[in-house]
Amino acid sequence: MPLSNRSLRPWLQAAAAVLALLMIAFAIHTLRATTDGLTVTRDTVGSIPITVYAPADGKRAPAVVIAHGFAGSQQLMQPFATTLARAGFVAISFDFPGHGRNPKPLVSGLSDQEAMSSALVDALKAVVADARRRGDGRVALLGHSMASDVVVKLGIDDPQIAATIAVSLFFPRVTATAPRNLLIIDGALEADELIRQGLESIRDAASGKPESGPIYGRFDDGSARRLVLARGAEHIGVLYARDSLDAAVDWLAQSYAQPAAGNWRDTRGAALGLLIAGLMLLAWPLATRLPVLCAPSAGLGLARRELLLVSGVPAVATPLLLWPLPHDWLPLLLGGYLAMHFALYGGLMALMLKVRGHRLPTLAAFDRRVLLLIAAVTVACMASFGYALDGWVASVKPNAMRLPLVAAMALGLLPFFVIDEWITRGAQPARGAYALGKALLLASLVLAVALNLYELFFLIIIVPVVLLLFIVFGSFSGWIGRRTGQPLIAAVANALLFGWLIAVSFPVVGR
Repeated sequence: MPLSNRSLRPWLQAAAAVLALLMIAFAIHTLRATTDGLTVTRDTVGSIPITVYAPADGKRAPAVVIAHGFAGSQQLMQPFATTLARAGFVAISFDFPGHGRNPKPLVSGLSDQEAMSSALVDALKAVVADARRRGDGRVALLGHSMASDVVVKLGIDDPQIAATIAVSLFFPRVTATAPRNLLIIDGALEADELIRQGLESIRDAASGKPESGPIYGRFDDGSARRLVLARGAEHIGVLYARDSLDAAVDWLAQSYAQPAAGNWRDTRGAALGLLIAGLMLLAWPLATRLPVLCAPSAGLGLARRELLLVSGVPAVATPLLLWPLPHDWLPLLLGGYLAMHFALYGGLMALMLKVRGHRLPTLAAFDRRVLLLIAAVTVACMASFGYALDGWVASVKPNAMRLPLVAAMALGLLPFFVIDEWITRGAQPARGAYALGKALLLASLVLAVALNLYELFFLIIIVPVVLLLFIVFGSFSGWIGRRTGQPLIAAVANALLFGWLIAVSFPVVGR
């Protein structure tokens, strides 16, 4: 007698749980092995948290200071740090002011670019001075995105810097000889304008005919120049690409006239993907253990055309209404705007629902069982993804100055997530409704950037990350909503999780 789908489901869920645990265990083992053969030391330079990756043999070696980009932290730069350290160099990563676990805010932010740039350069100078005593006295620089401009500036000002590696270089300020031995690495899938700027930076050294790949100039007099395009990589993927790591190792080996040790590269991307996939897979059988609260499922489950109207009008109206307004009310760079955008977007969707005669969620829905499940889901996601992210991707453990920002961001995000879950979930939701709602939000943010490119430019950089979070947490919310029948559980949990990740990632700025 053939087994029914209902009888097979518990076995499938059990198999999924076992497979997920194996995936997670293997990924963690692989990621921990990236520091094999290294001595990893955590320290501070003034208020700046640093991590020193050095060959375990203790021999003095040239150093390379590694700087992260906007809304990044030293964890994001680990692939370069471990790769270069296992190649025989002393690699030192750190958190800029306002970023990661640095307790000092970043002065001014975008309101005074000169002051912000000066603060970033000063932090880099302090770490470079410390690096000279930790290595053999020779120092090179590597910076990504926002920090690419910072390392180039210091490389020009300090002729003792042996080499400068600018990953995703934004603003070309270079000459044929300054900074010394300049390597530019761009992802082949990055914006054409970024790649064009990379070519422009090596034009003088290439006699006006620059190409990616060839080395121009000489290492002995500091005039060496090269642009490398990492295959298949975009703005974040360039940090994990084998081409990027190979190019950095080879460049430092030639700059220091010292052969690299071994051929190992920290291509952790696959292990990170396996870890996240394992956590997602484990969430499916766990969600089936939640209690059923509503039958049939709550939520409107709007038809696609109605959803397009209820969400589409706010998608256009929100950036237009916010365009003339100040948005630096939070000491979190771009955080104030994001909180306003999500809050207004959600409020306008609620207004559209009322005008169209649809019912809205009420506070009465948040009874004791719903609140307990919100707490359980939020804590479980924070614990699991917090462990994975903080260890190998980004700093997500909030320090004291970020805790109130987490609360502020979560409150700002809450209206959007509550209404979006309410209209895209239900007993018979439209196919693709959840994806459509999130696509309209992302389009709304892109329109906001287009209206105010100077102040909101960096939002474009995080759009791929937001998209990934929507996929991950959207899967969770779907499983939770279908099991419990109450979409508000995932709505509030998503607001808390997104608020947490934004508040711990975006730079904290001083007043």
